[in-house]
Amino acid sequence: VHTAFQDSTPMILFIGQVGNDFIDREAFQEIDYRRMFGQMAKWVTQIDRADRIPEYIARAFQVATSGRPGPVVLALPEDMLTSKVETMDTARYQPVQGAPTGGQMAQLRTLLAGAQRPMILLGGGGWSETACAQLRTFAEANHLPVACSFRFQDLFDNHHDHYIGDVGIGINPKLAARVKNADQILAIGPRLGEMTTSGYTLLSSPVPKQQLVHVHSSPEELGSVYQATLMINSGMVQFIDALAQMAPVNSSAWQHTVAEARAELDAYQAQPPIFKDGTAPLDLWQVVQVIKAALPRDTMITNGAGNYASWAHRFFRYAGKRTQLAPTNGAMGYGVPAGIAAKIIDPARTVVTFSGDGDYMMNSQELATAVQYKAGVIIILFNTQMYGTIRMHQERDYPGRVSGTELHNPDFALLAKAYGAHGEVVTTTAEFAPALARAHAHTREHKLPAIIELRYDGNLITPNATLETIRKQALAARNA
Repeated sequence: VHTAFQDSTPMILFIGQVGNDFIDREAFQEIDYRRMFGQMAKWVTQIDRADRIPEYIARAFQVATSGRPGPVVLALPEDMLTSKVETMDTARYQPVQGAPTGGQMAQLRTLLAGAQRPMILLGGGGWSETACAQLRTFAEANHLPVACSFRFQDLFDNHHDHYIGDVGIGINPKLAARVKNADQILAIGPRLGEMTTSGYTLLSSPVPKQQLVHVHSSPEELGSVYQATLMINSGMVQFIDALAQMAPVNSSAWQHTVAEARAELDAYQAQPPIFKDGTAPLDLWQVVQVIKAALPRDTMITNGAGNYASWAHRFFRYAGKRTQLAPTNGAMGYGVPAGIAAKIIDPARTVVTFSGDGDYMMNSQELATAVQYKAGVIIILFNTQMYGTIRMHQERDYPGRVSGTELHNPDFALLAKAYGAHGEVVTTTAEFAPALARAHAHTREHKLPAIIELRYDGNLITPNATLETIRKQALAARNA
């Protein structure tokens, strides 16, 4: 529910409740759901009367899909579920979104015309493929560089020349500098939260140094952290429709920045130094290159939380909406069920899940669901025998003092076979391409999931630094 809230994903959760004759007695399995979900859902309520079911259902869908989309929780007491009543049906819900005014669009064009170093930052929910295509045309016509916020990389085709990278965890330092030095940011959809602003450092609060135009579907979000020069309360489709009608401005002052920023992205996505000497048996950068070359362009990538996700976020190029499913709230255990669900919904698509060992163990039992429903997702499992992100923070802040981050893992490939799935272990770079080919063929032929377990030295914790390097730097800083 929290993931749906921070991802701005419309979701209806129906959850069982004890009968009304047992309420407030701490009965077996009784929970006060209003208090439990109150701050992580748009609306939480309980249906006590069966004759009001249509009213509650209509409102639930209306709330979940209107404005900033999000989750709604409906508790269902057991006795209400068995009641028989006569009641009216409900009409289909009609999502309601704000739209920009003509005056706001005129002001936006004036601001853009006066800029020297503008850029577009995309994010949030409520986008359509048409809106993404219209935004791409706008960026081309105005020669604007486009970045995407944390885990919304698929809102703009990463192969496109105007795409300059993602603004999130592990941001390209040169892209971070571009955000800081921009004189105008057109932020369409993102919340501008902690991850997208690098801990609220890329933009100063409450008034950014950059001229900020913030477009968001929730009026409560606008001005909540940053006081923008222009705040537009609008749905994404509605805003992009208006944007598509805007006449291009003279972009001579900044059009050169697109190629420069793109070159910086290309350099950032090159093979990192930790693999260039060839001493690591398994090159994780090369793993991503093989995936990009061997699988279809519209392959969907899902992941949960952990340092392993940086290999997908930094080096994979998402082809556009919808090729990325990842939680903006950093929820562990998200990737596997997301990958299975994606494959069930769109069985013709190739779906690849990136998962760390700790992340995978949060929901590993869902492999049974994938086998049962013949969801042929390919799971790339990064096995380092540790909770990598927490271990990295331990070494950075308390070097050498390891606590509670070691894992004792099963043989994941054998476990996959026990479920009825395909399983392989890869320990060298040369083994990966053939293993991926076999896994891909198995998922297509048998409609069953496949796991490729990558066993490698957990010291290779990030593309930029090893655990050993992080520990040495932390010790040196303490002794200085």
